[in-house]
Amino acid sequence: MLATIVFLAFWVAVGLVLFFIALRGGPRGARATLQSQSRGSRRNAAVFFVVFYAAIGVAVPILILVGNHDRASARIGGTSIALTSQEQHGRQVFDRNCAVCHTLAAANANGKVGPNFDAIATSLTRGLVATTVQNGLDGPGGTMPAGIVQGDDVAAVAAFIVATAGK
Repeated sequence: MLATIVFLAFWVAVGLVLFFIALRGGPRGARATLQSQSRGSRRNAAVFFVVFYAAIGVAVPILILVGNHDRASARIGGTSIALTSQEQHGRQVFDRNCAVCHTLAAANANGKVGPNFDAIATSLTRGLVATTVQNGLDGPGGTMPAGIVQGDDVAAVAAFIVATAGK
């Protein structure tokens, strides 16, 4: 929300500058008006615009990156699922290690090698997912190697998959 306000403020400022230029009869008239002001006021105006545009140029990208990184919910279509901190971590692990092979709408993953978690959601448990991740699996559809995810990441990815699959 804040990023939207900052973005709009930037374009309002650009519009006001263009409006000022138009009122003064174009760039030549605006330049003449600015040059007729005192040296101190011209310097203050220049400093203000440089600081304003630098702040907008830095603030908007940062706000967008921070606002979109590590969302506390997963969006599936129009539905939002609140995630715990463990499930948020599991989402990151899934994105790095699992999304290439598996399909899961909550992670925008469309893998074709491993199972579609949305299709088999009713049979998934945290224990089953964690065991499969740790030990691997040889199945009719292919082989999942053991140890792709290790340590606390196993429980986190299992929690994320079970919380979001088929939702």
